[in-house]
Amino acid sequence: MEKETWKQKLKEQAGNSNTILKEEQLEMFYNYMEILKKWNEKMNLTAITEDYEILQKHFIDSLTITPYLENNASIIDVGTGAGFPGIPVKIAKQNVSITLIDSLAKRINFLNEVIKTLELSNITTHHVRAEEAGKNKKLREQFDIAVSRAVAPLATLVEYLLPFVKIGGKCICMKANKGEEIENSKIAISILGGEIEAIKEFTLPDSDIKRTLIIIKKTKETPSSYPRKAGTPSKQPIQ
Repeated sequence: MEKETWKQKLKEQAGNSNTILKEEQLEMFYNYMEILKKWNEKMNLTAITEDYEILQKHFIDSLTITPYLENNASIIDVGTGAGFPGIPVKIAKQNVSITLIDSLAKRINFLNEVIKTLELSNITTHHVRAEEAGKNKKLREQFDIAVSRAVAPLATLVEYLLPFVKIGGKCICMKANKGEEIENSKIAISILGGEIEAIKEFTLPDSDIKRTLIIIKKTKETPSSYPRKAGTPSKQPIQ
């Protein structure tokens, strides 16, 4: 797709999510895509490689959470992979602070290259597993928002996310569909100190791709025994 056409499509679809992008931000998104495609030739960052699909399934999908983020919020993106949703959020909403964590060093190297090339500020990366990071006093219960995109079933995902969130803060779980996950995760959410605040279901613009945002408010401190050791939340979700 021709560059200017691509940028116009991104601008229009972001607008449908109530996100207004200026020319310099559109240019940053385009450069991000180019870096992603280049690095993807030598390491597996994404199976989505066509320009318009990157725009829609990575960038627009990431931006669907921006209406739920307050100005100057501190946000941690857990299991960020190639930077979704954290880097698109940072490009679109530059007054927030972003922390990206991922367990694979090669992905962290890629993220650092994107941050450097796009000259993004107030954004940091950590090469660490979520379970280990959630025990780190410098990260635990330090964030207004914890977010993750399709990393794990909800009962597991909230054990990764809620330990990072301040009381009164929120975690936003980005899912392709919710199925039975919400009902199966209610005990875990309660034990970990949260309660479901809202469930937002929608379809990505110009598509039939359905998405669900599950927004969970942190109402009390997460017990110190959570998160459990690496691998346990996925193998033995809280029931």
